[in-house]
Amino acid sequence: MAHRRRCLLLLLAVLLPAMAARGDPDAVQDFCVPDAGRGRPVELAMLPAYPCRSPANLTAGDFAFSGVRAAGNFSPETGFAGVSVTPAQFPGLHTLGMSFARADLSAAGGVNPPHYHPRATETALVLAGRVYAGFVDSGGRLFAKVLEQGEVMVFPRAMVHFQLNVGDTPATVYGAFNSENPGIVRIPATVFGSGIREAVLERAFGLTPAELRRLEKRFGPPKKAEMED
Repeated sequence: MAHRRRCLLLLLAVLLPAMAARGDPDAVQDFCVPDAGRGRPVELAMLPAYPCRSPANLTAGDFAFSGVRAAGNFSPETGFAGVSVTPAQFPGLHTLGMSFARADLSAAGGVNPPHYHPRATETALVLAGRVYAGFVDSGGRLFAKVLEQGEVMVFPRAMVHFQLNVGDTPATVYGAFNSENPGIVRIPATVFGSGIREAVLERAFGLTPAELRRLEKRFGPPKKAEMED
């Protein structure tokens, strides 16, 4: 009995980490284009509740998307424009375990600020330009290099990463994720625009009240912390 118990515990020790590391659940059918109801947009939070549209009523158009042919709206502060594509924008992605994004960086200095995706690994392909890109691991080590057109870099799941245009022409990066809902946490906006108490930020970063106000002004007005006691 004791031997069997040890074997069971060993099996659990091997299987549980692997199960916890899995991404999106495996599909149980070829595809599932969600049916949100006539005229209603698909909401990511509601995906598990939507029924699948009948395959008999689908066409090739349900599996094609043209929304990344052009850049999104550029930020005047960062020179960055992003277009994220999840099942909310492209319902045909649902249950396929992937999503993607287009990032454009203005010439000479456009930057995609440090951020991370809590639920996905990203592969980034430089379609045009020269981009300094990299990520920082959980030990604080930086992995970064200049990517030329046609080169790819991978950003492991939940690792802080960034992209900076170091060329003289605009740059375009195509990112693919191994989750239909990768999520995104933008470091500057999260830290300085979420309403964290000023005393915390002043002490943590060695900022004066004036410096902190300048950062809060840039990254958005403080929001009331909904979970604060």
